[in-house]
Amino acid sequence: MEYVINGVAHEADDQGYLLEPVYDDEAVRVIAAAEGITLTEAHWEVVNYLRDQYREEGATPNFRNMLKGMSELHPGVDSKYLYDLFPIGPAKQGPKVAGLTQPLGKGGY
Repeated sequence: MEYVINGVAHEADDQGYLLEPVYDDEAVRVIAAAEGITLTEAHWEVVNYLRDQYREEGATPNFRNMLKGMSELHPGVDSKYLYDLFPIGPAKQGPKVAGLTQPLGKGGY
């Protein structure tokens, strides 16, 4: 599987996760479209949070840590809010849409 982002093919695994992170915002648009997600400002907040975490930690957070981190940045964020944005699972679908590699373990441990 691959995504074509700005005319360049980027390899993805059989679940649609990029093999190497791509931080171009066009990657988010392409992958979100493939996932059937219409991006909103709220999606971009989560994408930017996940990208920052990936750069700092080398991995994305599990759901519990994602919920905690997002609620610190945006008071009022709860699990329903995140699942409304990424219905397959915020800690799994969020990193995919953000153009990151597949999370480790269950939910990004």
